[in-house]
Amino acid sequence: MKLLAIFAAASLAGVFPQIDRLPRYQFAGSDQLAFQITQGAPADVYAAASPKYPEQLYQQGLCSKPAVFATNTVVLIVPRANPAGIHSVYDLRRNGIKLVIGAKGVPIGDYTMKLLANLGLTDVLKNVVSQEDDVKLVVAKVAYGEADAGFVYRTDVKPVGAKVFRIALPAAGQPTVQYQMCIPTTTKHRTLATAFMREVLSKRGRTTLRAAGFGLP
Repeated sequence: MKLLAIFAAASLAGVFPQIDRLPRYQFAGSDQLAFQITQGAPADVYAAASPKYPEQLYQQGLCSKPAVFATNTVVLIVPRANPAGIHSVYDLRRNGIKLVIGAKGVPIGDYTMKLLANLGLTDVLKNVVSQEDDVKLVVAKVAYGEADAGFVYRTDVKPVGAKVFRIALPAAGQPTVQYQMCIPTTTKHRTLATAFMREVLSKRGRTTLRAAGFGLP
């Protein structure tokens, strides 16, 4: 039996196998996965945490027209013990705070920069000690106390809820976080790939996404 190769954003690692456990999943930063597809990697479905890369692949003729299937929200997390005493995003301005964010080009990194710009808080970037290649690495750094705070998706908090505390961010700062998926033109399993996309967009798929904390388009 052919196993579909699903290239998906790291933030989908907890929910996609709940929707369909059969495919062969590769979870990583959306930018890394898009690059692999441009280099000919055998992906049957590409699901990204941003419209940026699916739209680029579509414009290059490398994937089908992307479909929005979920939304998300950016939050700030701190270790459960909160040794730096951070209670608001504005506390990140204090000297000595160890902040970890997503790297430039990684969706969570780009969303973080938009959020900080919206809130007039780009000065907190002076406290960045690490820029990670995907959101799960940001989560891990904070959960294991290697950083005082990090920006992640709301859906990333539940799996590490015993290790981190979530701090809500002002709605005025929130960027629009949309997830899109498409079918790479090189797939040899278009029918199965289309069926997977329909499964994600189905009532059961949407219910599973919502239960995991995702918003729906």
